[in-house]
Amino acid sequence: MIRSVVRGVGSALPRRVMKNTDFEGVLETSDAWIVQRTGIRQRHIAGDDETTASLGEAAARAALASAGLTPDDVDMILLATSTPNNTFPATAVDIQSRLGMRHGFAFDMQAVCSGFVYAVVTADAYIRGGLAKRIVVIGAETFSRILDWTDRSTCVLFGDGAGAIVLEASEEPGAPGDRGVLAAALRSDGTHKDKLFVDGGPSTTGTVGHLRMEGREVFKHAVGMITDVIEATFDQAKITAEDLDWFVPHQANRRIIDASAKKLGIADEKVVVTVDLHGNTSAASVPLALSVAVSDGRINKGDLVMLEAMGGGFTWGAVLIRW
Repeated sequence: MIRSVVRGVGSALPRRVMKNTDFEGVLETSDAWIVQRTGIRQRHIAGDDETTASLGEAAARAALASAGLTPDDVDMILLATSTPNNTFPATAVDIQSRLGMRHGFAFDMQAVCSGFVYAVVTADAYIRGGLAKRIVVIGAETFSRILDWTDRSTCVLFGDGAGAIVLEASEEPGAPGDRGVLAAALRSDGTHKDKLFVDGGPSTTGTVGHLRMEGREVFKHAVGMITDVIEATFDQAKITAEDLDWFVPHQANRRIIDASAKKLGIADEKVVVTVDLHGNTSAASVPLALSVAVSDGRINKGDLVMLEAMGGGFTWGAVLIRW
């Protein structure tokens, strides 16, 4: 059967690093307060010349280089983002142009922090359906553009960045040891939309708006929702937490990551954590963490890797990949 196998991984981060101590004296907060409640120690903030498109392009180029491929080898670009360069056209089309790619097709996907997981599952469907053979899947965000920098409950949490993978069609035996995307579960529930949202938009206020969040409500729902989709994915693949080599969760809050892993019975040493380095980069969070774990030699060919994310909407999902 046809599986979607990961050929390459890449990432890109803005030049500017903003540490927790940079907030001290500006907001009523401290490094100790932020670390204790979130696990975040620093984040990257995009400069005037850095955008979702430029970061996405850099991550895509890095992923292609990792795969030993060029833009000419790719059929499709799928970008997960909530912070596009323009209302339209899709920022994926901008990235396509920046890569010098005049063939194939490109579009954006919006599922907030779950965007990259949604995009991987969507790309897998395109590959298995025969509509594309190689797809660059990108998560890229410049959340610093939509933050209220006077709101200490949100502005300390988020950062900017991009990560990407190259998925390629591969003929596999159809056995448990197959490489590629093996199982997935996606969910959403719009009744929670007011718990994490941006208070602006073209059709309502005609403005970009700022991010607003009910942090306690998000935390209250997060662990249960994450557990739901991961257990559903385990059931599809007929595996347990013990079979996993690596768990790569959305990097929003260290306490949510730890509580989810504990509830699922995933050993601490199998959990990839980068929230201390990047903060919450929304759709870029999972691919950035993947890139770190691949580049430092943790994730290797044949490893069983679970990706998971939850975001505004609420949206949440999980996807199981054999590397």
